[in-house]
Amino acid sequence: MNTPKVVVITGASEGVGAALVSAYRELGYAVVANARSIAPSTDPMVRTVAGDIACPAVRANAIGEAVSAFGRVDTLVNHAGVFVAKPFTEYTEDDYARVTGVNLRGFFEISQRAIDVMLTHGGGHLVTVTASRDNGLPSALASLTRGGLDAVTRSLAAEYASQDIRVNAVTPAHAPGDGDVVDAIVHLETAELVTGAVVRVDGGR
Repeated sequence: MNTPKVVVITGASEGVGAALVSAYRELGYAVVANARSIAPSTDPMVRTVAGDIACPAVRANAIGEAVSAFGRVDTLVNHAGVFVAKPFTEYTEDDYARVTGVNLRGFFEISQRAIDVMLTHGGGHLVTVTASRDNGLPSALASLTRGGLDAVTRSLAAEYASQDIRVNAVTPAHAPGDGDVVDAIVHLETAELVTGAVVRVDGGR
C-alpha cells in the first residue's frame, strides 16, 4: 500500500478552506486541517488542529500532527488570513498585532516548519492565498502584510527550486466563487513544473 501524500491546510473550517479539505481528499491526500475553531473529523485520513495560527504552539502542532499521524508533509496551503478594513490613520496597535500575527508571522513560521520537513523527503509544495488590494475598501494593513507574500512566493520559489520544493500563490479579488479559488489551487498542485506563479482569480477585473 502506497503512503498517501499529506497536506496541511490553515483556515480550513469553512468556505474555501473547508472546500480545500474535500478537494485534497479527492486527490488522495491525507489532510491536517487547522482553524481557530474546528471539529474533529470522522474521516481517519483527516486530522484537525484547533487554534489560532498566530500562536506558536498551534503552528508547531499542525506540522507535528502531520508528521506523527502520517509521517510527512508534501503540501502546505496557507489559507488563514485576517483582513481589517479601516482608514489608515484609524488602525490601532491591536489591529496591527492581530493582522501581522496571522498574515506575516503565522505564514513565516509554519512555512519554515513545513519546508524543513519537505527537505527530509525530497520536495514538496507551498501555496499561499493572498489578499487582493483592488476591492475598493481601505486595506493598508492587508497590502502591507499579504501583498508582500506575492514577492516572497517568487523568492522562495527561486531559493528552493533546486530542492524540488515549489512555491506558488493564488490571489482572489473582490468576491470570487469559492470553487474558482479551489480550482486554481488544485491546478497548481497538479501542475508539477509550475513554481513562482501568482495566480489572480478575479475575472479579469
